[in-house]
Amino acid sequence: MAQQKKRTKWEQFSRLFLAHGSIDVSFFVIVLLLLCLGLVMVYSASYPISYSKFGTSTVYIKKQLGFAAVGLVGMLFISKINYKRLKVIAAIVGYLGSLVLLIAVFFEPSSDDIHRWIYIGGQQIQPSEFAKLGLILFCAYVLSEWHEKTVSKKELQWGRKINAFFRVPLINESLIPIGVCGGAIALFVALVFLESHLSGTVLMALIGVVMLYLGGVRKKWFICGFILLSLVVVVLYTSTDFFRGYMVERIESWLDKDADPLGARWQTNQALYAIGSGGLFGTGLGGSKQKYLYVSEPQNDMIFSIICEETGVIGAGLIILLFCLLIWRGVVIGINAEDRYGMLLSMGIVFQVGAQVFLNIAVATDTLPNTGISLPFFSAGGTSLVIMMLEMGLLLSISRQSRLRKGTVSKSSAKRIETEET
Repeated sequence: MAQQKKRTKWEQFSRLFLAHGSIDVSFFVIVLLLLCLGLVMVYSASYPISYSKFGTSTVYIKKQLGFAAVGLVGMLFISKINYKRLKVIAAIVGYLGSLVLLIAVFFEPSSDDIHRWIYIGGQQIQPSEFAKLGLILFCAYVLSEWHEKTVSKKELQWGRKINAFFRVPLINESLIPIGVCGGAIALFVALVFLESHLSGTVLMALIGVVMLYLGGVRKKWFICGFILLSLVVVVLYTSTDFFRGYMVERIESWLDKDADPLGARWQTNQALYAIGSGGLFGTGLGGSKQKYLYVSEPQNDMIFSIICEETGVIGAGLIILLFCLLIWRGVVIGINAEDRYGMLLSMGIVFQVGAQVFLNIAVATDTLPNTGISLPFFSAGGTSLVIMMLEMGLLLSISRQSRLRKGTVSKSSAKRIETEET
């Protein structure tokens, strides 16, 4: 009797909180391929600088292997959780937790007034990585729960006089979810900017805009927001020193290719030399010369240049193809999600991955100004890798309950799943 009661409780828990069904195997395989290739490239790109700093060539790869193991376990765990059951908790904890970390970073000692990392339990953590996921979770929840308000044109009673004055129905129900999400986005963007993290600021703003667009926000609000943001940027740039010196320096050195070759242009120029040296087939794995203390942070922000040097156009192209397949499969999962929340969550995560890949490669190839941003799965960094793997776990959880055809299921398995869900 006790055993039967225990089994009944487990069945209730399983039915409520666990995701049933098979995962999207193709998406899972792509994630594992990117993870394994990333570990190989981290070791290849990092052993010279690791030996120079620590006297041993394995410091970075050992750390990355540990974080990869933690991320893999986290991904598999999250993939079994029913994402719909915990969306309220995830939104609140994800946003407020990220907010606390973004504020706490300003209390850490810094050099050159740059605040990007905090230390917890001897580990260096980058709050902006948590903030990206926290913002996606929050916006996905608000825009899915308040979708009717988001697309509503119903006039708010207190805004009738304002609407009558401007002869435009600006003040309607859609202002409520837009105000909540817009305020949340603006707060995160401002805090990341104050950390002197330009690429993180741009990425955070892009994530927010895309989430609002996918949530059904009308075009007029984007136009109003763009005009307001442009005015704020112009005022701050012309009347104050709000924009940090290094930000202006990076943009100026990007515009003038001959500017300060031993300073602001050094890292970018060395990365370009590495990319150009790779040719079609590359110098071979481990054969990079630029990673020997020429390219700054070869295992991190500029790892794509080392990939190009060692694997050539073909190797770099295959890695870009893998990222394209990951993004495509993530979009398919989002389109076939059971609910709007799952769709928004999937699309937000997929966009984040795609934007990071684009920005990292654009910086390495001097298409955009040099700003520090990691290449997903490849750049050395515990916070970014673990958070990325957790995001992949969320996509796998959504895929379990999506309308995707992921293979045949035996009659007994189908009957069991149907019984558990009812």
